[in-house]
Amino acid sequence: MEYRVEHDSMGEVKVPADRYWGAQTQRSRDNFPIGVGIETMPGEIIHAFGILKKAAALANYSIRPDKMGEKKRDVICQACDEVISGQLQAHFPLVVWQTGSGTQSNMNANEVIAARANELAGKKLCHPNDDINMSQSSNDTFPTALHISAVLALTDRLLPAIEGLVRTFEKLEAENRDAVKSGRTHLQDAVPISFAQEVSGWRASLERGAEMIRMALKPLYGLALGGTAVGTGLNAPKGFAEKAAEEIARMTGQPFVTEPNKFHALTSRDELVFAHGAVKAVACDMMKIANDVRWLASGPRCGLGEIQIPENEPGSSIMPGKVNPTQCEQVTMVAVQVVGNDAAIGFAASQGNFELNVFMPVLAYNFLQSVRLLSESIVSFNQNCAAGICANREKMRENLDRSLMLVTALNPYIGYENAARTAKKAFQENISLKEACVALGYLTEARFDEVFHPEQMI
Repeated sequence: MEYRVEHDSMGEVKVPADRYWGAQTQRSRDNFPIGVGIETMPGEIIHAFGILKKAAALANYSIRPDKMGEKKRDVICQACDEVISGQLQAHFPLVVWQTGSGTQSNMNANEVIAARANELAGKKLCHPNDDINMSQSSNDTFPTALHISAVLALTDRLLPAIEGLVRTFEKLEAENRDAVKSGRTHLQDAVPISFAQEVSGWRASLERGAEMIRMALKPLYGLALGGTAVGTGLNAPKGFAEKAAEEIARMTGQPFVTEPNKFHALTSRDELVFAHGAVKAVACDMMKIANDVRWLASGPRCGLGEIQIPENEPGSSIMPGKVNPTQCEQVTMVAVQVVGNDAAIGFAASQGNFELNVFMPVLAYNFLQSVRLLSESIVSFNQNCAAGICANREKMRENLDRSLMLVTALNPYIGYENAARTAKKAFQENISLKEACVALGYLTEARFDEVFHPEQMI
């Protein structure tokens, strides 16, 4: 491999000749060989850095054109566009496990954008610190990238995934309004419910989860950019924070604004905790839905068997013909990961000591992993399972007819205690509720048939 020599305030460093990064990025590569190639800084953060660095260049040009001239602005913006599009992803090698402020990833962005801008200019026009990092600090850029990436991940990935599954459940509801089945509480037989009503509970849970995510977006719109090192805005000109936020809002189509209290913006990550709480709520709902589906589909002969789900792949290396609810299982594993990430996020956010939180890379990693995994999990579950759910109406009716809890319909006519005796007699003697009720002398056959209508109990 060929190298070139770069330098920073600490001296000279050898850098791969075919990479745009500079000395500080290389030092981080050398000093943090932790999770290399696996736990690199999320691409969503790099994308967000491209957006904020472009916004900063535009804001600096409008406020201090003597420092950020038109030529500098243009080549920086062009280089940032390449970062935003993902063209330069190979030039961002740093791992999550670095400095807690994300300084090295900020400098990675500065160095790559400066090198590419200089290449576009055909001369050494831009300096990583003086030009790309103008009016900024790692301490306000990384939290800004965090908020940008979180908002875009939620709006571009998770919300559409939820909405797609909601539409599938709406269709399933419409197809099964007249399918009456046994309800279940405590994993025990309960009074009847329609399958459409059961599915509506799944749908409403997801709709409520999406509503909570939208509520959590508003606090994330506040950006730390302009606070620089400790929140005072040192070295950032008046109006920079507002103008940069305005540019970020324009580029993303999201209503980002400058956070009014930069001391809060640098040290507190409560907005991320709140937003991830909404993500966790959706994960918990997906756990419940996936478990319901696999219970209802259990069998095919020795389980509930009230629904059929798509048979996607063989389920056993030893049992021929076995098919498992694999999509339900991936959902439940993803839900467990999201709940674990929530614990890490909460603890990391609690560590905002004095003027800065220094757990930001791990916050970014866990938050974005949760959103990515949950989004992809929901899409996969929707396409490969939910869209193919079919009600087994015959089995639903069979289970309903055998349910002792239908006796609840008799309460108004024979009373709770007599109804309980009826259910126990039917169970102990393996006879129908009708036979038990008539044998106990509570109702005649004709009166029983007159008042006992399970399909009307929903």
